[in-house]
This record gives sequence, structure tokens and C-alpha cells, in this order.
Amino acid sequence: MKVEFYDVKAKAKVKAEPVAKKQFANGRYAVLGKTADGRDLYRFVKKEDFDKCAAPVCKACCKKAAAKKK
Repeated sequence: MKVEFYDVKAKAKVKAEPVAKKQFANGRYAVLGKTADGRDLYRFVKKEDFDKCAAPVCKACCKKAAAKKK
């Protein structure tokens, strides 16, 4: 299932396969994708869309972000 993301660097909408999904501490839900050159893409979604997404829940990116804060 391809998801439409907004690529900030290219300033255009792109379609990509979701590679992971993540729930943020503030309760928001996001689907993560990758561009052809390996940059991360995020799209904030509703809980229903988050639950429908077959991508695995992201654990590594949460730990990486927490490590950057320290």
C-alpha cells in the first residue's frame, strides 16, 4: 500500500511504501517512509489509518531520537 508523503526538500508530494509507524509521546500517530535517496519521510495520520497500516511499529527511531536529546 503506497502512502502519499510531502517531501520537504523536493517541495513535492511523493508516493512511497511505509517502512514503519510510530506513536509520539503527545499522542499523535505517524507513518514513516523513505525516499529513493534514503531520506526519511513522515506523515501524520489518524489512529484508524495507523491501525490499518501493515508496517511494523518503529522502536529504533524512538531510541535514536531520545539519545539525541541527552
